[in-house]
Amino acid sequence: MTASSTSAISQGQRFWGFFKRIPWLWIITAGYLFFMLALPTAALFLKAASEGPVKFWQVATSPIALSAYEVTFVTAFGAALINGLFGTLIAWVLTRYTFPLKRVIDAAVDLPFALPTSVAGLTLATVYSDNGWIGSLLAPLGIKIAFTRSGIAIAMLLISLPFVVRTVQPVLAELEKEIEEAAWSLGASQFQTFWRVVLPPLMPAILTGVALGFARAVGEYGSVVIIASNTPFQDLIAPVLIFQRLEQYDYSGATIIGAVLLTISLILLFLINLLQAWGRRYDI
Repeated sequence: MTASSTSAISQGQRFWGFFKRIPWLWIITAGYLFFMLALPTAALFLKAASEGPVKFWQVATSPIALSAYEVTFVTAFGAALINGLFGTLIAWVLTRYTFPLKRVIDAAVDLPFALPTSVAGLTLATVYSDNGWIGSLLAPLGIKIAFTRSGIAIAMLLISLPFVVRTVQPVLAELEKEIEEAAWSLGASQFQTFWRVVLPPLMPAILTGVALGFARAVGEYGSVVIIASNTPFQDLIAPVLIFQRLEQYDYSGATIIGAVLLTISLILLFLINLLQAWGRRYDI
């Protein structure tokens, strides 16, 4: 046996010994994450990169793609911010007040989790159409919701609301009421107490809920494709554009747009996580 063979066997034995010391739960977790997250993500990027830089740039920066990015991310970000405000308000009411049908309303917050997105889109399109319950009231005022960009915003608001409420609610429930009472006894108003005492520990949870809601809204397809007209340069979002490319058998174009969408989402989520870390560090 040669020296190189002996060295290879020795290295293999050391590697196997190290592998056996790793807890099997870690191995299962790593394997599951690899096949469910890392492998599909890597396959998407590799497929997009195989098209070449010239074609990648042409497809990724085409006018219709740029318009779809703008509609998707700007609308999703606006919906996430609105839900950051009203989701916190709903969590506050559900945590701090007792009223009739509280359990029913609390359970209804989770409805977007269980409701198929296509059903949600159909319901919203029915309610906000020109002949719907709400759309018929807005039509005489010249306000159109269904089959416009406003309809996309409504759909994103619906499907991302539970993320904020369910993230803020447990943190709010753990806050000690005595701290607020101490602030009141020292002469602080209710607004000052909320701004200086309650909001700082809530801010990381609010930012987390906004980030989760934003990520969910960016990838929404089922409800948006029904309530929007899906017209390019008006209310066409990136997930619908990807599906349209697939219907046209343009697999490379769909892959490139999907890779760009995933990259932008990861960057924005990374920035939001940095903001959360900054908030926890400086107690904003």
